Amino acid sequence: MKNKSVRARMTHPLRNHMRNLGVCALAAALWVTSPNPVHAADSAAILMYHRFGENSFPSTNIRLEQFDAHIAELASGPYTVLPIPEIVAAIREGREVPDRTVGITMDDGYLSIYAEAFPRLQAAGLPFTVFISTDPVDRGFSAFMSWDQIREMRDAGVTIGAHTATHLHMPANTQARNQEDMARANARYVEELGSVPTLFAYPFGEASLDIQSLVRAQGHEAAFGQHSAPLDASSDPFYMPRFALNEAFGNMDRFRLVTNARPIPHQPEGPDPIGQSAPVRVYPNGHVGNLERSGLLRGRSGQGEGRATRAAHRGAHEWPILRRARANQLHRAGTGQPVALVGNALLRPPKLKVW
Repeated sequence: MKNKSVRARMTHPLRNHMRNLGVCALAAALWVTSPNPVHAADSAAILMYHRFGENSFPSTNIRLEQFDAHIAELASGPYTVLPIPEIVAAIREGREVPDRTVGITMDDGYLSIYAEAFPRLQAAGLPFTVFISTDPVDRGFSAFMSWDQIREMRDAGVTIGAHTATHLHMPANTQARNQEDMARANARYVEELGSVPTLFAYPFGEASLDIQSLVRAQGHEAAFGQHSAPLDASSDPFYMPRFALNEAFGNMDRFRLVTNARPIPHQPEGPDPIGQSAPVRVYPNGHVGNLERSGLLRGRSGQGEGRATRAAHRGAHEWPILRRARANQLHRAGTGQPVALVGNALLRPPKLKVW
């Protein structure tokens, strides 16, 4: 009898704990799935595609049946798809956007954008933006659109963005080379479209502060990378996040996950915690579009935990991270190597970000 009483007393806390977890999980599920959540709409999910129905290129392609499912979800679900310039302006100016706002972008200028994505999105009434690299178009590459096709889309309401001339990897090149490439692309935009695009997307999603300054100097008003996070007021307007979608990461579970993503609001207490350590889990490799945010640094004096989960690759490293006074910048403790934070999202290992 005594043993039974002891067991009962021991299991009650566990039962209570499990019950509390169940209540929390139910509340979280209701918050995510509710068509009218309580929280203000101050963020958006920006999607990024490249190719459509080009199954020989699975890393950059979305299968047509996947894309059709995405469109059906956006058209029938609790989403508002807005033009990218409208989203960027609202976030920058601190204006609310509709709950579950989504923006659609496509990079490079492949012909399948015109042949497959354009008619589907036009039929569904969904706006989108295409970032065009000019050299493949000028050279008439068969896998890319022509200027006539780009103008047709522009005239139908599609936003055209800048994406350099040669799709060069900008951090691996000199500022002079980057400037020449961008200036040549901008001259072609003016010749073919009448103006320099206000929006820019970094090829491969990679940039540095110097490259961001160069983008500003070329007349662009905002720029996108390829790192996964919701876009909100904490996002750097010249390094805004997008959720990359391809065959492997374009299933409906992930699509609903990213289109329902929310930034986690946080406000550190007290002075900026220079030198305070907090554990951050950083997953190596590379394609930052495969990183999904699941946490952030938070709490008093920078205490807490930030982490990024990697969808495509296995393995992880735990590094102590020192928070710095500069907004959205962390350094690996003892090395001075930076780890990038855009908003609340950990983007990449230090070797991929240059300060």
